[in-house]
Amino acid sequence: MPVYKYEKKGTWYVMVRYVDWQGTRKQKCKRGFDTKREAQEWERKFRQQTSADMDMTFEAFWELYEHDKKPRVKESTWDTKQNIVETKILPYFGKKKISDISTKDIIAWQNELLAYRDENHKPYSAAYLKTLHNQMNAILNHAVKFYNLSSNPSAKVGNMGSDKHTQMQFWTTEEYKRFAEAAMDKPLSYYAFEILYWAGLREGEMLALTPADINLEKGTITVNKTYKRKKGQDVITSPKTEKSNRTISMPQFLCEEIKDCLKMIYGIKKNDRIFSGLSVHMLYREMDRCSKEAGVKRIRIHDLRHSHISLLIDMGFSAVAIGDRVGHESVEITYRYAHLFPSKQGEMASQLNDIGKGDF
Repeated sequence: MPVYKYEKKGTWYVMVRYVDWQGTRKQKCKRGFDTKREAQEWERKFRQQTSADMDMTFEAFWELYEHDKKPRVKESTWDTKQNIVETKILPYFGKKKISDISTKDIIAWQNELLAYRDENHKPYSAAYLKTLHNQMNAILNHAVKFYNLSSNPSAKVGNMGSDKHTQMQFWTTEEYKRFAEAAMDKPLSYYAFEILYWAGLREGEMLALTPADINLEKGTITVNKTYKRKKGQDVITSPKTEKSNRTISMPQFLCEEIKDCLKMIYGIKKNDRIFSGLSVHMLYREMDRCSKEAGVKRIRIHDLRHSHISLLIDMGFSAVAIGDRVGHESVEITYRYAHLFPSKQGEMASQLNDIGKGDF
């Protein structure tokens, strides 16, 4: 038996031999178990994982899935997935054998999520419900494709919710200007809001900006990174997508404002973050304060980006041009903002009529 007691400390350890994916014989030692049963349970779980035995629990397979997939996705993407799995899936399926999960189990899980109401009696949004199901589906698909699970019960049941986004909120230029006037008494956050509205950056992209990213002579901002706060640490990573790497031309007044902003930050170096003196919480607080003071509806910080895009659509720019500026594919701009583009049906019919009404 590979389970042993460490008499000196009164704890248990496991010494197990196995063959890895390359066919190499290896040995693994795991120490620090308080009881023999805990050590035996770890050994059983380890052997199931190394042999890809679908009698393992969903919780054990999640660890395999993490080992397979985490190195292949962005850290922020994995953090989102991990949060969903740990809070919405593992509590329900964690101790269940993955091979025993049935369509009835999936339906019961979906119904529990559909019945949820928060303290304000609001359910999960349709888009969020679809995201939860997609994560479950991805894990079980992985088990089918690579670990010989016979079928995916989640796929058989089908999705809940939809990918229809909740109604988009944005400010008109007049509303934003009223808000900005109220924000002027705190210059650093004011300049941050100006960049978000007039350049259409994502919040993390704006917070990651350094003087090296600003070319005042050419009037451009280079976006090549994003910022977030994780476990009390400042984290800089690559942007959300490859398309997010871009150079944005600024209106002249924004150039002048950024120049003023840089002048007021004493001793700032080329690669220092311009907005290191701001936190997400501070920006949220300023959104609350200035929205009330200006008498405009409260929108999310990310909705300043929506406001920028809606302004560009109203100015007559194409989905391709807007996509290049904000770091989206044009098809995504068309899909998400279709209701804002003016209808061209009448113009199309008129031009087709001019072409087709000639003599045959």
